Amino acid sequence: MRITAFGLGLVLLLSCQAANAPVDKEKMLGSQTAPLTLEIFSSFDCPHCTLMHQTVLPPLMHDFVIPGKICVVSREFPLSGPGHPWAREAANYATAAARIGKYDVVADALFKNQMTWAMNGKVWDTVASVLTPSEQAKVQALSKDPGVQAEVQRDVDAGTAAGITSTPSTIVVNRGKRSAPIAGMQNYDLFKQYLNGLLAH
Repeated sequence: MRITAFGLGLVLLLSCQAANAPVDKEKMLGSQTAPLTLEIFSSFDCPHCTLMHQTVLPPLMHDFVIPGKICVVSREFPLSGPGHPWAREAANYATAAARIGKYDVVADALFKNQMTWAMNGKVWDTVASVLTPSEQAKVQALSKDPGVQAEVQRDVDAGTAAGITSTPSTIVVNRGKRSAPIAGMQNYDLFKQYLNGLLAH
């Protein structure tokens, strides 16, 4: 994935909560009052999303989220078409898990075991492996709930409206202004410089 020019085409946005789609607090890391918000649009079957989750998110948490400088919002953008038969199912399970406070553990499991379930289609086995039996029952039921499925679709629609065509893609909300999508997995050192530059102004 290429690294695009940062900060293209800023448009007005009222706040983190006023993004194109409502923010699920269970899919949010950090403070809602942080000066910057990163909306990361991912598909659980995307290898580049896994790399970003495993190599960019941890230092981002350490350097920016924990100190209260950035709020990270996970957005669902399940890829579709041939080669992506289970992406939407994974997004539905993860979103259902968010309803019971288990988004992070399910998302971690889906990314960690991507090579397995993306090949054999056993998405539920991966999700169930990190949940108790009672949590499994709740997540299975919620994954079929029209509200959960609509939430995933709202993220997809918001990403599409913003011009996102690939994953991962990141939108930076900077004090009420929303960047054009930044496509691809970012080089963390360059991304860190960019974010520090935004925070300094």
